[in-house]
Amino acid sequence: MLRIVGSLESKKLNRKFRRKNRATNVLSFSYGKDAGDVVLCHPVVAREARAQGKSVAAHYAHLVVHGVLHLRGYGHGSKAQAAKMEEREIRLLRRFGLGNPYELK
Repeated sequence: MLRIVGSLESKKLNRKFRRKNRATNVLSFSYGKDAGDVVLCHPVVAREARAQGKSVAAHYAHLVVHGVLHLRGYGHGSKAQAAKMEEREIRLLRRFGLGNPYELK
């Protein structure tokens, strides 16, 4: 399931499951092989898009891909894992006609 929430709910979820007391752009909750939830926080996504000079739609697309890759077992706990995940994100987003989300304008 894909959910879009406000800052308060994102902060509560992030505090409960990641022990971080702030709203965050995306959270993924895996329930087994190829099953889970991706939760996006609209105020954070919109703020980040503006700060990065991206459209909100392009940033949402990136974060949905990012969240789904987490559900598929990708991570970014090490530099090698992060590089592999970012490369996969870039390839998938290119299929949708979107540019590299890590190249800031």
